[in-house]
Amino acid sequence: MNKLMASVRIALRALKVNRTRSALTMLGIIIGVAAVIAMVGVGAGATARIQDQIQSIGSNLIMVLPGSISSNGVRLGSGAVVSLTEDDAKAIEAECPSVAAISPAVRGGVQVVYGSNNWATSAQGVTPEFMTIRDYTMLSGQFFTDQDVDSAAKTAVLGQTVAVNLFGDNDPTGQMIIIKNVPFTVAGVLTPKGQSPTGQDQDDVIILPISTAKRKVLGANRANAKAVSTLMVQATSPEVMDQAIEEMTGLLRERHRIQPGQEDDFSVRNLTEVFAAQETSAQVMSILLGAIASVSLVVGGIGIMNIMLVSVTERTREIGLRQAVGAKTRDILSQFLVEAVTLSILGGIIGIIVGLTASVLISYFAQWSTEVSVMSIVLAFFFSALVGVFFGYYPARKAAYMDPIEALRYE
Repeated sequence: MNKLMASVRIALRALKVNRTRSALTMLGIIIGVAAVIAMVGVGAGATARIQDQIQSIGSNLIMVLPGSISSNGVRLGSGAVVSLTEDDAKAIEAECPSVAAISPAVRGGVQVVYGSNNWATSAQGVTPEFMTIRDYTMLSGQFFTDQDVDSAAKTAVLGQTVAVNLFGDNDPTGQMIIIKNVPFTVAGVLTPKGQSPTGQDQDDVIILPISTAKRKVLGANRANAKAVSTLMVQATSPEVMDQAIEEMTGLLRERHRIQPGQEDDFSVRNLTEVFAAQETSAQVMSILLGAIASVSLVVGGIGIMNIMLVSVTERTREIGLRQAVGAKTRDILSQFLVEAVTLSILGGIIGIIVGLTASVLISYFAQWSTEVSVMSIVLAFFFSALVGVFFGYYPARKAAYMDPIEALRYE
């Protein structure tokens, strides 16, 4: 232990003699460690943000959408045909054991007015199960009930974006708003969810009882008054998502009298899988950014090896004198190896500080979410020390196994 401390003191003394050169040598390690921490932080922040967005869409969420039709050989897009109804929702709820909750929904654009303020937004007609399926909570007031749906009550629940644009900082609960010339009482405000994984503002919405939306705001389909635009489904657990899709597909094909070999007149989408793919992409990007930044550490290590070789050459006579007075091979080896590791560790410590500062600045100026973990700091620091050992060993070995006679003769 005493020998190690002595080697550290000698190493620090040698580094102080050439401070500028030592600082420039550490610069590669500083940049490498800082880049690793900052880039991994950016990648982890992106992954965390996507995870939050995935959770915001609802747990175990499956969307059933109307299908397409062909007209004179031309296939129209999804939703071109009205093929889903409220009766389909009731059948799925009753006959599909893997389904925990289901809410039929209709949607359309509306202009909402309060006093002298107005706002263009989207109105959704749903059932009370919508709250459970989408994992919503109330910021104020309360959500409407089954009785409100049965009676087509003129009650509305606002997203925060709508509430702020109409009422500012005031609580709108109990206030009267006008939607398409129909007065509605605000039942409450939803807790904000922010952007969806597709970039849409999930808080720019007004939620109405589905019966009210059809009869008084959006209008019912003339061909089928029970038609809906979407079925929002929650599976009982993530493990049975595929089973729930299979059960619903079989039931809807049977109800819609679709013969074997015919295309479905609806489409089923597992949103969790879609957005999980985005999360995987973000994780891959995080690893890629960390790997690219790690190249800086390798470049810094090569700089350490280069400077240490120069140092060995400059101190050839000193090495010869130490060998002449009894210094062992391992003593000289440890001296130069400790110098290299000391450079790396000092550079690593400064790099951690620079990396953390860079992460904060990126979050502040670029408005990017960053998330620096303790593990990334530890790994970056450990890797910097490893670089010192790896690239410092060859110069240290060259010094340790130098011929003392030739060393003393060196000019």
